[in-house]
Amino acid sequence: MSDPFDTAGLRRRVLAAWGDSPARFREDANAEEDLVRGGYRDRLLVELAQNAADAAVRAGVPGRLRLELAAVGGGGEVLHAANTGAPLDAAGVAGLASLRASAKRDEPQTVGRFGVGFAAVLAVSDEPAVHSATGGVRFSAGRTRAEVAAVPALAGELARREGAVPVLRLAWPADGSPPEGFATEVVLPLRAGARAAVRAALQGLEAELLLALPGLGVVEVVVDGGVRTLSCTRTPPLARVRDGDRTTTWRLAERSGELPEELLADRPVEERARRGYTVTWAVPLDDDGLPVPLPGRQVVHAPTPSDEPLSLPARLVAPFPLGPDRRHVAPGPVTGALVDVAARTLADLVTALPAHPARLALVPRIGLAAAELDAALGSAVLDRLRSEAWLPVAGDAGARQPPGRAAVLDDDAGDRVGVLTGVVPGLLPAGWSRRDAAPALAALGVRRLGPAEVVEAVGGIARPPSWWARLYAAFEHADREELGALPVPLADGRTAAGPAGVLLAGDDLPVARLGPLPLRIAHPDAVALPAARRLLERLGARPATAAAVLLDPAVRAAVESSVDAVDEGFDDGDPADLAGAVLALVAAAGTAPGELPWLSELALPDEDGAWAPAGELLLPGAPLATVLRDGALGVLDPAFAADHDPAALRAAGVLTTFALVRAEDPDELDLDGADDWADAVLDRLPDGAPPPAWPPLTAVRDLDLVADWEAALPLLAALPDEAWADVVLDGLAVPGHLRWWLGTHPVLGGRRPDRLCDPAAVELQGLYEPAQAPPQVLARLRLPATVDDVLADPDAAADLLDRLGDPARTVPAAVLRDVYARLAAALDGLDVDPPERVRVAPDRVADPGREPVAVLDRPWLQPLAGAALVPAGGAPDAVADLLDLPLVSERVRDVVTSEAVRRQAWATVPGAGLAAARLGVPGLTGDVGVHEPLLAGGRPVAWWPGADGAADAVDGTPAALGRALAWRAGAWPLRQALAEAFAEPGRSADLAAEDGVG
Repeated sequence: MSDPFDTAGLRRRVLAAWGDSPARFREDANAEEDLVRGGYRDRLLVELAQNAADAAVRAGVPGRLRLELAAVGGGGEVLHAANTGAPLDAAGVAGLASLRASAKRDEPQTVGRFGVGFAAVLAVSDEPAVHSATGGVRFSAGRTRAEVAAVPALAGELARREGAVPVLRLAWPADGSPPEGFATEVVLPLRAGARAAVRAALQGLEAELLLALPGLGVVEVVVDGGVRTLSCTRTPPLARVRDGDRTTTWRLAERSGELPEELLADRPVEERARRGYTVTWAVPLDDDGLPVPLPGRQVVHAPTPSDEPLSLPARLVAPFPLGPDRRHVAPGPVTGALVDVAARTLADLVTALPAHPARLALVPRIGLAAAELDAALGSAVLDRLRSEAWLPVAGDAGARQPPGRAAVLDDDAGDRVGVLTGVVPGLLPAGWSRRDAAPALAALGVRRLGPAEVVEAVGGIARPPSWWARLYAAFEHADREELGALPVPLADGRTAAGPAGVLLAGDDLPVARLGPLPLRIAHPDAVALPAARRLLERLGARPATAAAVLLDPAVRAAVESSVDAVDEGFDDGDPADLAGAVLALVAAAGTAPGELPWLSELALPDEDGAWAPAGELLLPGAPLATVLRDGALGVLDPAFAADHDPAALRAAGVLTTFALVRAEDPDELDLDGADDWADAVLDRLPDGAPPPAWPPLTAVRDLDLVADWEAALPLLAALPDEAWADVVLDGLAVPGHLRWWLGTHPVLGGRRPDRLCDPAAVELQGLYEPAQAPPQVLARLRLPATVDDVLADPDAAADLLDRLGDPARTVPAAVLRDVYARLAAALDGLDVDPPERVRVAPDRVADPGREPVAVLDRPWLQPLAGAALVPAGGAPDAVADLLDLPLVSERVRDVVTSEAVRRQAWATVPGAGLAAARLGVPGLTGDVGVHEPLLAGGRPVAWWPGADGAADAVDGTPAALGRALAWRAGAWPLRQALAEAFAEPGRSADLAAEDGVG
């Protein structure tokens, strides 16, 4: 076997060195083991690709690498790595068989630079071989172990290492040649434990690896007969990376140069000559040429993958100096210089991309650095990007600006950017406000503008009203709290400082007539867009219908001060113009009379040329004018009245009939008798009741100005029901002010209605004169028709008490029976003087000052009373107190003085059975004594109740028996029915049958 590379000589020299110095053997073994188990433990394919790229560069040919996993006999597998380019030479073999003595040190364009990368093959193979067009070499763990064992000085060390030897220090010639079309082939028989890992690495090999190896254009991966082709075609600034049928276009940015010599002073000697550098950033693009951020965490490629994390979603390839582990970048001046170059290069990439917010994905995020180098890169990139003018300007396609001058909207929905272009300096175009762009913009220092900042920016600028409409529409859905100070152009040329209270003109608004009113009406062009109107309404503007304008505080203030303004000279134009503007609004709004009470304060001209509140003027020819006293109210100027809508004049308070007033409680009613009415209402409430909660009140004014009540009452009767409605306090309904006032004043033929009765009244006949008035008036007045109607009013009840003592009147017997008792209940607790005369019969009164008068409380004493008797209606004590009269029992002290001729049980009295039935009891109990005659104090009486269980005394007549039994049974109203039972005991059955009828 030929040995073109003198491997035998190499072996002799190495073995001699080891034999002379076993420590050297130990050093080589440890160094190789460190590389295999450390820096190159998982870099097999990367190192094979790197060597292929360097071979192509040295030969100046397109780089091509074929990686094929092939099966061999006995179930083994071999990895073949064939590449184009410069074939293996003696220097290369020496480099392979040495540690840290690269044959490429004088080739600045190559990637390999340390002379240790080939050690990666030992991670998977103990018998690596290299076949080249110039010859081949083989390395073998077994043969090296045998050679070492033959050196006596090394036997002990070999034993200590349990046979582990530095495989790549001894080489042997190898037969074989690379496949056709390739210059070199690495053949790696795989250890059994490495096969799965190699297969997985081949399947997972990324085409993007070629971005770091410019000399390598194609990689073919052959596994189980299937061929997968990876390639990279560079047409700067683009690179098209293909993986089978999938092609990805990458955007590249590169900077090349040479580092100053002094920066490498602290680097190893053989690195100092490699001062040249090329820094590359690459990012994949989508079909629109926009960057697609790389997924997950990246690593720095130096130039092949390191373990340095990179938070930026792009591929960085830079010749950073590596530490002894070949996996991390070594700090120092070179690293610092390359960080600066990398920052400028990424800035080149970002600024060269289309002016689209997608490129913000390449901007470092503050606080996301994964390591010291990553932090340094991020900080340097941000510094560069902050100083570059690369961000677009809304409205100017070619303009670019640095981030410090830029501004972005929090939300650029709709036309917000379009409408603010040229208003907000440095505004970014639409689309730059998207959420994923916010961290990058914040890192760059771009001003972020929310609605409040926009409002501040547009304050004081001059723009046509139509522009403001676009602005409002664009911000329709923004936070209302931030838009409160949004300016609003007004129809009169002014600008409102905010939408609150601004009026939005409606179709029914008589704008041309409203000049005299101090209104803030938005310019029509500013609310021409529906979205603009909706926003202003949401911010407190009010639809400017005529009704809404009438509610504007400025209108009310102008109305309420109009009379005083006239009196003081009315400096602001003609008062007739103000009145015309208000009346035009009233007419357009369709306001009803009394709907807005304050309109009655509008100054209007009267027929004498003076000015007065509308509510104090009569419409010419008004029906009310004919019923009031002459001059009680003024009359509206006829010419002014002819020029305006009568309905609007009435709504403003000009009178044609009586006007209603409304209030929340009696204290607000500035009307005749309002306090007396309130007292009368409170008198009807129970004693000790808490102050009531008054409902809304409606009353009628100017009642005290009426001269002709006969004509006035029909006008009042025609008023709305609310004028006549009762007031309900704590569930008690009492007359409202109008009915009370009319009832207490002589408005019916000179008489008070509360002193008359309903013409259809029956109970009150003889006590009250029936009222004479039109039916509609009587229906409104609701005059009393029953005693209960009278008793509902304490004042009327007191009047009834006096009427009962009027000898000129008569009283129905049915009323007299209990009227005094009902009066006593109605007037209980009130300070009422007793009447001078009292009614003792329907047609007779008695004067207690001239004759004895008493209240009958014990009916058996009636024959002994010796006085005119007042019916007590079942309440003798209350009646006596009301009338200040004695009870009969207080006047008569007599007792029974006769003796009974017989005594018998009530049950044995003839007719007792029917009497018991009429009482509703099973039978009569107790005794009764019959006197012939029955005397009390020597005077005859018909019956006398027994005291303390003693027998009742009667004179034996049926009437006496009936009364005595009725009193004993507490059934006084049945006394006549019981007397009948005792009077006709023989007819008990017939009478009982009658009782069963009905």
